Amino acid sequence: MRFDALTLFPEFFEVTRLGVTGRAFRDLGHELHTHSYRPFAGNATGRVDASPFGGGPGMVLRPEVLKDALASIPRAANARVIHFSPAAPPLRHADVVELARLDQVILVCTRYEGLDQRAVDTLVDQEFSIGEAVLSGGELPALFLMDAVCRLLPGVLGNEASAEEDSFATGLLDHPHYTRPEVWEGLAVPPALTSGDHEAIRLWRLREAMARTKRLRPDLWEAFLKDQVPTLAKADQWAAWQVEHPEEWGKPKARRWEP
Repeated sequence: MRFDALTLFPEFFEVTRLGVTGRAFRDLGHELHTHSYRPFAGNATGRVDASPFGGGPGMVLRPEVLKDALASIPRAANARVIHFSPAAPPLRHADVVELARLDQVILVCTRYEGLDQRAVDTLVDQEFSIGEAVLSGGELPALFLMDAVCRLLPGVLGNEASAEEDSFATGLLDHPHYTRPEVWEGLAVPPALTSGDHEAIRLWRLREAMARTKRLRPDLWEAFLKDQVPTLAKADQWAAWQVEHPEEWGKPKARRWEP
């Protein structure tokens, strides 16, 4: 996997030497190349932006600067150019999975008022935001995307199951996690997790993930109920039934129960 980041501040990407991305780039042969816009300014001052037509605050990256910068980057056949904008749809796990299958992702990081719309329309393949917040530039979203994608590349995580069980990977948020000590400040770890019963642990985690998703992301929960619950085993469907009917929580499944 090759990442190329176009930016006014290449030093932002020094942080990729750490953690998951550091392992991907240092140990596993994946690549990150940073490119400054300055050499493509076309002027002695290195200025790459201009004030917007029609007036208003802020500056806009000139379209020819991006065109020339992109032309300087070797392009894989299976590559995608990504731009970040608070006006764009938020990056989702499904998008990350799709990007992880590519050979190259080119990240266009802009600042201030962003990028000339003509360049967006003709040079960019896809736009994302990272939520309903306005940042000073696209560098932090680019780091966000790279970290998410690198987690899905083979060999990057020490345990491949970690990515498979992450929030969103199954359509649900992740379940709560507990570690030692077993009792902390009077609060005990849920008994199912210390029972040694692997099926009881699995069902507890599933039900807790379902309950958390319903509480925090009802939109995801409604989609999960509609699309995935009908395909689950009866025991797992019973867990979903309990989440929808809290009065049944903790009760054994009725012998003739049907979803």
